[in-house]
Amino acid sequence: MSNSEKILFMCVENAGRSQMAEGFFHELAPQFDVISAGTHPKSVLNPKVVQVMNEIGIDITKQKPKKLTNEMITNSITVNMGCVDKESCPSLFVKNVIDWNVSDPKEQSLDSVRKIRDQIKSEVLNLINSLEENN
Repeated sequence: MSNSEKILFMCVENAGRSQMAEGFFHELAPQFDVISAGTHPKSVLNPKVVQVMNEIGIDITKQKPKKLTNEMITNSITVNMGCVDKESCPSLFVKNVIDWNVSDPKEQSLDSVRKIRDQIKSEVLNLINSLEENN
């Protein structure tokens, strides 16, 4: 992958998991073009997600939930956070999608959201390593 290719993190509400992944990528691998989006985005980020990211020094308050578009999917490495099905986004299934199967932080305790954050960080680090190896 060249650094000019896009990495897209997607889920339904784009208020939690995909936002954490985008935040980690901006922090750990700013050389890559990264975006997150959802099939049915909320109007604001999940406050617990913002809090647990702030706890580790990553501010995602400037990120906003965005509507997933076919244009975003085109020419991008697409990572499904574990919540999109064919009814939500049929175009995603015409190409390979990386599926992380991460639990939704919505309505979870802070401790559970921290565990989800740590899982996402691990997945992001693995993805960064594999992208760098392929360069």
